[in-house]
Amino acid sequence: MGKVRIVTDSTADIPNDVLERLGIARVSLKVIFGEQAYLDSVEINSSQFFEKLISSSVVPTTSQPSPLEFMETYENILKQEPDSSIISIHLSAALSGTYQSAMLGHSMMECECDVTVIDSKTASYGFGMMVIKAAEMAAAGKSKEEILVEIERLRLDKRIYFLVDTLEYLQKGGRIGKAAALFGSILNVKPILTVDEEGMVSAIDKVRGQKKAMHRIIELFKRDFGQEPINMMIGWAHTKELAMELAELAKKELNVRSVGETEIGPVIGTHVGPGTAALFINRV
Repeated sequence: MGKVRIVTDSTADIPNDVLERLGIARVSLKVIFGEQAYLDSVEINSSQFFEKLISSSVVPTTSQPSPLEFMETYENILKQEPDSSIISIHLSAALSGTYQSAMLGHSMMECECDVTVIDSKTASYGFGMMVIKAAEMAAAGKSKEEILVEIERLRLDKRIYFLVDTLEYLQKGGRIGKAAALFGSILNVKPILTVDEEGMVSAIDKVRGQKKAMHRIIELFKRDFGQEPINMMIGWAHTKELAMELAELAKKELNVRSVGETEIGPVIGTHVGPGTAALFINRV
């Protein structure tokens, strides 16, 4: 039985040292300021991106990898390890064409290669946790079938709730409607956002005031998980204080077994903006 290799894209927001340690292959999206394009988390990191975003008058855009980039990634893996099978896990197809590019890249390959492309139906560490678990299982010698079952379990068991400083970035990028953006700009109303079952960003509740919004997020997690043991990942964009405060509340109220943290990367950061705080949680 050949080895299982894991491929993802840069919007999983997995730190570089973790990618290297687990042998995860990454295909990067691009973030574009005017005429200048940067490979996400390769040619521009989170700190550099947010400094540029805050100081620049140019509104950045993003673009997905080409099918050719995926095809070459898959072929390079199979050239080095001909008997390998590949699981390729990507950003929600409802938010980006990255999944479709990966599918096309697979279809362009001349060989009858064992490549499975997965639409995570989520974003950032919402699927970064799936990618890491899949890579850990692959390193432990688990079969492709076992890994696919666990990925599906995590996809169904995960929850993401996040707060943004402003809905301006999500609205400009078309990730949330103008009507939803409007209520976030009135009377200190703080929308609590999630990525729903269809892989779309949606507002699950709205609360007046940041403190109340954080407590409401913990209530939502308690509704979802009760006192079941959970893994928690903390995500933030540019400043981490709010995210850490939210995490401390979660630790007091939930049965948290493991905690990690990650800085939201340039492509996701383009759409959520600086000041975003997120918790990504799944059952142990």
